[in-house]
Amino acid sequence: MAPPPPVSRAGLALREFRLFQRLIYRESGIHLTDAKRLLVEGRLSRRLRELGMGFREYYALVEGNEAERIVMLDCVSTNETHFFREPRQFEFLETHVWPRFHAAVAAGRRSRCLRVWSAACSTGEEPYSVAMAFFARFPAEAGFQIDILATDISTRVLERARAAEWPIEKAAEIDGRYLRRFMLRGTGSREGWLKAGPELRRVVRFRRLNLHAEDLPREGAYDLIFCRNVLIYFDSEGKARVLDRLLDRLQPEGYLFLGHSETVLGQNPRTRSVGPTVYTHAEAA
Repeated sequence: MAPPPPVSRAGLALREFRLFQRLIYRESGIHLTDAKRLLVEGRLSRRLRELGMGFREYYALVEGNEAERIVMLDCVSTNETHFFREPRQFEFLETHVWPRFHAAVAAGRRSRCLRVWSAACSTGEEPYSVAMAFFARFPAEAGFQIDILATDISTRVLERARAAEWPIEKAAEIDGRYLRRFMLRGTGSREGWLKAGPELRRVVRFRRLNLHAEDLPREGAYDLIFCRNVLIYFDSEGKARVLDRLLDRLQPEGYLFLGHSETVLGQNPRTRSVGPTVYTHAEAA
């Protein structure tokens, strides 16, 4: 295989960084301070080596090429996640959300199907964690269903999420009961890998979606929306805009789950806190 073409060794100059800074903000709402210049340089360098370009040439390419802008956003976006991340929120599901859901079903006030949106699903651990927690309490054999839309801006991580496979080390993040019931251990060529079982894969669907854009889900409201550790990348205007869009798609008595370092208290009169960085509509009973 031929080596990649040479690329300029010049780093990302401040002037060029400002061009990418504005473009990334325009396309994704991600607000990068000047302190992030080296981070952007590092994350784009591999792509530049693949293309044999310098930063100025690459900016000219992404400015006029939508497909390459998607690749660029893949490169600069942060995609860290874990199974059952934010354990206090999963406790909230067990102690508050599931009992209310069960009571509403028993009283005939709602269907047995729960609708969930994982708005920054990364490599899929979040939506599959929610599915495991649901089915452990509400078996499909009893007619209960969960429909999970999992979205992310990064096509790269969505490919991994659709495959529903992770390194076997990820098993340490999953309770043994869930691990035995819902997960498959790879064998043969897949040894060393963990895969979600068919019960989980059937209920999670994936789609590329940019929270900053206008192409948000228009297929009805959701009972639960998870948008964790995303708002921290937006400026105040971007946070307010995204939060309003999320709330527009949340059922009147639904729940919005944010990251542990994120808060909307005092920033949006439409919300009230009901749990550990868990919010609902202010007018909800």
